[in-house]
Amino acid sequence: MQNRIGVIILAAGLGTRMKSDKAKVLHEVCGQPMILYVVETAANIANQVVLVIGHQAESVKVVVSEKYNNVWFAMQEEKNGTAHAVECGLPALKPEIETVIILCGDVPMLSKSTLSQMVKYHFKEKNDITLLSVKLSDPAGYGRIVCDSSGKFVKIKEESDATFEERKIKEVNSGVYCVQREVLSAIIPEIKSQNSQKERYLTDMIEIGNKMNKKVEKFITDKKDEVIGINSSKDLNQVEMLLKAQI
Repeated sequence: MQNRIGVIILAAGLGTRMKSDKAKVLHEVCGQPMILYVVETAANIANQVVLVIGHQAESVKVVVSEKYNNVWFAMQEEKNGTAHAVECGLPALKPEIETVIILCGDVPMLSKSTLSQMVKYHFKEKNDITLLSVKLSDPAGYGRIVCDSSGKFVKIKEESDATFEERKIKEVNSGVYCVQREVLSAIIPEIKSQNSQKERYLTDMIEIGNKMNKKVEKFITDKKDEVIGINSSKDLNQVEMLLKAQI
């Protein structure tokens, strides 16, 4: 199964809230650039790893290539959202890749165990799209998991576009997906930038997938710390403390 799995890691961001000139994914956690934690997890579960880079692309390439010589790189020249980043990475995948895992380069604590559990669930349920979700006591800043009255997972609502009621939802999007390549290739061109940020959100894939009658499910993890995204120096310090405690 692993031979047919590919990973696309989104690592092109500027990371302006880090208040640093350095590319966000190059900031160190416990003495190692955060992107290396993500690449290590990806390399343990997939046949191919594609890193979508942009800001300080050459520096990111050098840092990753020094430790991993089998990572492919794709450029996101224009910053037009996460769906556009995935679109940039798709052509780099080998022809034999049938299932695509999408990871964020600024979420370094995600474990191989959690990712493996999600992927096993994806195949067991014969899903077209599986999202890793988590329930947080304070969901501020995260996209909310929206279900209909029957409990069916229908869409993700980014906080900036969410209604007052939707913002009360505690279950959130981790940014980790497992998608059949054929389905992903069909959905990505359909994602538009009709939102408050005027960007192409990958989160729209859920609603579009449902409209296409694809099997869309979520896999809930209770490992809340593993899905922390680093967007500021405060986040960086928090993750570093958690990793040190693990070590």
